[in-house]
Amino acid sequence: MSRNTPSRTRRTVLATTGLLSGALLALAVPAMASAHVGVSPDELVAGDHGVLTFSFSHGCENSPTTALRITMPEGLASVAPTMDGDWNIEVERGGDGLVSAVTYTAVTPVPNDLRGAVSMSVGLDESTPDTLAFPVVQECVEGSTEWTQLAENGEDPHSLDAPAPVVSVTEAATSGHGDHEAAETTEESTQAAASDPVGIALGAGGLVAGVAALVVAVLAYRRKA
Repeated sequence: MSRNTPSRTRRTVLATTGLLSGALLALAVPAMASAHVGVSPDELVAGDHGVLTFSFSHGCENSPTTALRITMPEGLASVAPTMDGDWNIEVERGGDGLVSAVTYTAVTPVPNDLRGAVSMSVGLDESTPDTLAFPVVQECVEGSTEWTQLAENGEDPHSLDAPAPVVSVTEAATSGHGDHEAAETTEESTQAAASDPVGIALGAGGLVAGVAALVVAVLAYRRKA
């Protein structure tokens, strides 16, 4: 009986160690997955406008963040960075005059584990691609991180070490076209009826006949009275 006691103790220690390791891993995985520069919303409608917010909650190897440089993808009709007292903003433009990159420099470095965010208004047109990737370079007091990786076809974006923020572009709703077509059909029918002299004559004749019948009925009622 005394021989079995050390064996049981060893198994208990191993089981406890395994449980603790699993718990630490479960806590570490979400933290690792959230360690990136995110964008919200991550979906926009083609031909529409929206405000994109790029946020982060960590620095480079625990170093405070000093700047974010965001490169604009092709397919944007307009870009307007949002003024913010916490950031100095520098806008770069391409040969076509469109914004090609925006650099937000923190007035005070953002400490690690505190959330930082910058935003901009973007305009889309009908030719905007289905996916818009915004490569980001995060500068810190010590070092930098390039969030520029893009998932290949069939690859899970969450498996990337440094994924770029991505916005999906959906097609505009077409439900309004049916109402517009119905209104046009009603208007055309009204115009057609107004341009038909026979229809107008028959309608006027019916109205006159109705008024005459009403007069006759009133006179007959008074005679009886």
